[in-house]
Amino acid sequence: MADKHVRTDWFLRNIAIGPAFRGLSRLKIDGKEHIPPEGAVIVAANHLSSMDAVIVPLAMGRPTTFLAKAEYFSGSGIKGRLTAEFMERVGTIPVDRAKGRAALMSLDAAQQALEDGRAFAMHPEGTRSPDGRLYRGKTGVARLSLVTGAPVLPCGIIGSHKLLPPGSRRIRPAKVLVRFGPLVQPTGYRSGPMAIRSRDMTVDIMRAIESLSGQEYVDQFSPGPKSTSQD
Repeated sequence: MADKHVRTDWFLRNIAIGPAFRGLSRLKIDGKEHIPPEGAVIVAANHLSSMDAVIVPLAMGRPTTFLAKAEYFSGSGIKGRLTAEFMERVGTIPVDRAKGRAALMSLDAAQQALEDGRAFAMHPEGTRSPDGRLYRGKTGVARLSLVTGAPVLPCGIIGSHKLLPPGSRRIRPAKVLVRFGPLVQPTGYRSGPMAIRSRDMTVDIMRAIESLSGQEYVDQFSPGPKSTSQD
């Protein structure tokens, strides 16, 4: 499976999607020096568009695994089967957000991906921003880092919502900037109960994302997108 993931990632990045997408988005990347070329790392990015799942792996320059809605793996017809096959080949991990146990199992799969030395991307906000602002992060990223020892790579995405505006099904040309910051190491959060350590680490991760993205910060959890058509 890992070899198939690597081969598919190379094909998508260099032939099938990458060249056209880079031209459409005029993708610019800052902070490449912070990206570990190999080994386990958790990418923590803000979330403005469903296109972020394409943008982050292209900006990373290495195979990067995401969590995705379980519905992407269970669609019917030719389109559904092709979507499920695509998600499987790029190493996406399905998560049923309506079922707590299923979500926990997805995080177990994410932990395994990190233990295998892969890059794994998450959105601490949990869902797309409804208004372009940055909302309070949930502690899943920090907990995964503290359990596995994998460092967190803060990522600020700028402009992806213009590529695919809310409610639209058509991708439009727009400038996209991805900025990576210095790694946040879990070793800096050793003392105290897990709940306190994960919250402190989450606060620092969100501050880093805020600085990178330039978004206004809202100290409350995101209510989710106004339109769910692309979430």
